[in-house]
Amino acid sequence: MTDTTSPKIALITGASRGLGAALAEDLAKTHHIVAVGRTTGALEELDDRIQAAGGQATLAPMDITNTDAMAQLCRSIHDRWGMLDIWAHTAIHAAPLTPAAHLDAKDWTKSVTCNVTATGQLIPFISPLLGAEGTALFFDDPQAGAKFFGAYGASKSAQIALARSWQSETVRTGPHVHILTPNPMPTATRARFFPGEDRTPLANPKDEARRLLNELG
Repeated sequence: MTDTTSPKIALITGASRGLGAALAEDLAKTHHIVAVGRTTGALEELDDRIQAAGGQATLAPMDITNTDAMAQLCRSIHDRWGMLDIWAHTAIHAAPLTPAAHLDAKDWTKSVTCNVTATGQLIPFISPLLGAEGTALFFDDPQAGAKFFGAYGASKSAQIALARSWQSETVRTGPHVHILTPNPMPTATRARFFPGEDRTPLANPKDEARRLLNELG
């Protein structure tokens, strides 16, 4: 039987930096954070910031495309807490911009594996942990069809299409699936797409995290 005094638990996939890290820091005010990312140093820095603000986190330095590792993580969450309250999925592979006729096979495979296949594997793993009352968050970046965005745009669009199907299927049963659209932020991903861009007008990730979470009511 789940302990009703247990803390709320938020799983952030892609928590190392950018919006994922900002969401983790904001949610840490009310949740224990399970932070998944590939960069151990960045996760440790996130943990330092969370602890300095009085929160707690469990670090899971792993690649979301490692199916066995993610399955074990979800089992560990079940064994330790019995459930999840929130899953925020921000992990993404941002392939270099290139004409569709010159797509690199490795970049295409990595894009599909990370952005589509891993999402399709994670939803069945995580849905039972969320149950009827949990919340899943996905973040749209509508670049599909834009020139040079072939690999990223197509794979991100497929990810969001999968999330929309899950959203439609769970309207009456839960969990609550939300698809949010962040404003442009000065992240490493955007820097790869728009080098040399004036980053001054871009939204601060912490402000965006707060705004997006406020949209949930």
